[in-house]
Amino acid sequence: MNRFTDKIALVTGASRGIGKAIAVRLASEGAHVVVNYARDVDGATSVVAEIEAAGGTANAYQADVSDIDAAAAMIKAVAKDHGKIDILVNNAGTTRDQLIMKMSEDDWDSVMRINLKGVFNCAKPAVRAMMRKRYGRIINISSVSGVLGNAGQTNYSASKAGVIGFTRALAREVAGRSITVNAVAPGFIPTKLTGDMPEDLQDATLAMIPLARWGQAEEIANAVAFLASDEAAYITGQTLNVDGGMAIG
Repeated sequence: MNRFTDKIALVTGASRGIGKAIAVRLASEGAHVVVNYARDVDGATSVVAEIEAAGGTANAYQADVSDIDAAAAMIKAVAKDHGKIDILVNNAGTTRDQLIMKMSEDDWDSVMRINLKGVFNCAKPAVRAMMRKRYGRIINISSVSGVLGNAGQTNYSASKAGVIGFTRALAREVAGRSITVNAVAPGFIPTKLTGDMPEDLQDATLAMIPLARWGQAEEIANAVAFLASDEAAYITGQTLNVDGGMAIG
């Protein structure tokens, strides 16, 4: 399939893990992908090389999305270089897990700056560019922790729940310009972030998953690709849980 031929897609935090899988998937269907990274230049360069080796096109762009000026400069540069931004995937994220009694203010603030404020920092200028074209797809990566809450993650859970609220509100604001805004809430996917979890917590979490297995980054990328496609043109303000059934009510 080539659902994204002639589309420009920006994926934040795309040098590894879920972001990398999303970038590779969108490129495989014809999008030119801007691979954003904050510090991992080698990882971002590797993702671009992988996309190009498979016949796609991509370039890397360094910007810390928690810095509003850096995020705005990135969006402006992408729109200038490519004439538009069709798809924005707000994927960049971090964790500073700790029980609240031991959580520092910096643990709280750093997670909020990247996970939630970073979404605002990128979405605001991207919406402006999309409104001029009267077309856009914004997909925000939340988490099952933002849906259910998770002990030891009050900062992370709050930030990811905030992403869901942000998604719903922004979807209402921009629907009249043919811009859709949706969220994907991954369950537990083997990445560096989940790899840092204690083994006993990983075992306990696995026992909570009805499908009894970890998810794969490519399965999150599948959901993002669907929401970014014209097949999902009548879907906005929604959160798609891709979690093996963890969030079943």
